[in-house]
Amino acid sequence: MENLTITQLQKYLELKYQGKITSESLFMKLVEEVGEVAEMMNQLAGRKDVDTTNTLANELADVIHYTFAIAAINGIDLNQAIIEKDREGSRKYHQTPNLEEYIAQF
Repeated sequence: MENLTITQLQKYLELKYQGKITSESLFMKLVEEVGEVAEMMNQLAGRKDVDTTNTLANELADVIHYTFAIAAINGIDLNQAIIEKDREGSRKYHQTPNLEEYIAQF
């Protein structure tokens, strides 16, 4: 299977959701999924009984799905936004390499 790119995921989610659901509805799903990640973290830390039907990977994938869907239907290029945000953070906290420099190595 080929690696998924940010651009591919955003185009797919835009096709799937554009004109069919609001940002607010997607945000409510995102909040729900973040809560499920919190539950999984509690389970993994032994603070809750383990539910074998869910995995942390599945819950994190849901969070990414809804985050990217919100960006896609609002015309936000997350690829660019992530690189720019990392560049700002790297500069602010004096961290090297930044994401853009790291990617350029390949």
